[in-house]
Amino acid sequence: PTLVHDGKPIVDSSVICEYLDEVFPGPRLTPEDPVQRASMRAWMRFLEEVPTAAIRVPSFHMALAQRFETLDAARFRGEVADIRPLRKHFYRRMGPGGFGREDVEASLDELNRTLERMQAALAGGPWLMGQEFTLADIIVMPAIDRLADLGLAGMWEDHFPRVTEWYARLQARPSFAKTYGPGSRLSEGMKIRPLAPA
Repeated sequence: PTLVHDGKPIVDSSVICEYLDEVFPGPRLTPEDPVQRASMRAWMRFLEEVPTAAIRVPSFHMALAQRFETLDAARFRGEVADIRPLRKHFYRRMGPGGFGREDVEASLDELNRTLERMQAALAGGPWLMGQEFTLADIIVMPAIDRLADLGLAGMWEDHFPRVTEWYARLQARPSFAKTYGPGSRLSEGMKIRPLAPA
């Protein structure tokens, strides 16, 4: 993602969030205390490296890969995978039929680790950083909402009650409805295929 502000491009979702928090007036989404701020940034690094990467596998496997089912392996590689230098190996691993069971299970395991970590952190307050709603909550929101969109909300509803409550609080915020307006979810534009049983 890219934000162009005053003619200058700002790239990457987390960087854009921090930039907006610094440049525009309104409630601060970064703690004032330097230790808390460092803790929030540690959350952000984890969220960028683990759930943000992991959510791509079920997203592509359950929804987006269906667009390529009619392609043979050679056409898929030449017309889909190899034209994307930054994601070439990701697409090659997926192939026209979706990801293999091992890739799907590994991504779901990483997402489950995220939910476990969130469950533990939410013991200290309604938000990941305690009483304060911060950029950490915003950065993890797309991965959690995508899981719900894919029909995988049972991952937290069945095991992590604090995450269930956190997601309900998040959905009640006016900004949530603005973020996820009509047409913004995968399930609104394509069929979501279920995960094969393990």
